[in-house]
Amino acid sequence: MAHPIVKLVAQRLALGLLLLLAASVLIFVGTQILPGDVAQAILGQSATPETLANLREELGLNEPVVSRYFGWLFGVLQGDLGTALSNGQPIGPALGGRLANTLFLAGAAAVIAVPLAVLLGLVSVRYRNRWPDKAISAVTLATISVPEFLLGYIVIYFLAVQWRLLPSLATVYDGMTLGERLYAIGLPVIVLVLAVLGHMMRMTRAAILNVMQSSYVETAELKGLRPFTIIARHAFPNAIAPIVNVVMINLAYLVVGVVVVEVVFVYPGMGQYLVDHVSKRDVPVVQACGLVFAGVYIGLNLIADIVSILANPRLRHPK
Repeated sequence: MAHPIVKLVAQRLALGLLLLLAASVLIFVGTQILPGDVAQAILGQSATPETLANLREELGLNEPVVSRYFGWLFGVLQGDLGTALSNGQPIGPALGGRLANTLFLAGAAAVIAVPLAVLLGLVSVRYRNRWPDKAISAVTLATISVPEFLLGYIVIYFLAVQWRLLPSLATVYDGMTLGERLYAIGLPVIVLVLAVLGHMMRMTRAAILNVMQSSYVETAELKGLRPFTIIARHAFPNAIAPIVNVVMINLAYLVVGVVVVEVVFVYPGMGQYLVDHVSKRDVPVVQACGLVFAGVYIGLNLIADIVSILANPRLRHPK
């Protein structure tokens, strides 16, 4: 008989694959029902009916939707994301470079946001209902309440225009050193950290406070241990599952929700790439970007589920 953990992990993996398949259907159908004509967008308003008909035939737009979907899906399964309509170039290589830039930006933000959120959550629990807790909660709540594009323009005004500490445009290119890249993405990293910090901090605080009601925490208090030691060594490790969940959700947001930030700072990532090709009605590129975003989001949430399962002692040691 299979171990409960193995069974649950297998179920989560199967569910993740089904969700990704469902996402591929929604992405494909969504791009097909968009108003306008792809062939018309490529050739312009002056194109003749014969030219439009020939291009539609060449692009396969006259085929049934179901046939086009399965053709696209089989191509994706073989590693072929298609060809961009706007320039005739394969989508995969261009998308790979843009995805690497987006992951670099999201990773840099995560390296700062995750430890800082956990630390602020621990401090908030240590001084709960006192001024440090209230100050941290107020500041983080204010940052997550402000739209990202507005945060972006605020930091550009102060840090780039007034104080000239960081560049206003996040321009990166091949051949830059790590230090140069980090300097170039300073402003978008700040915006992303502010966007996710509050949510992670508040969920960390709530998870630890829930564990603080446990009997073993009371035992540690009776032993005379320092409050911060009790929180860090006894409460925090047992609150790791919900904290990992919220961290993974925010990491997924850093990758998938980075579109607005990339546009504001003209960063050459997937978000900017997607917006550029939406304006060109380049449907294959939009489909490829949507599928990659869906895959990243589902994958990170799947990792969070699996970590939560592995962190559950009742599942690791069933009776």
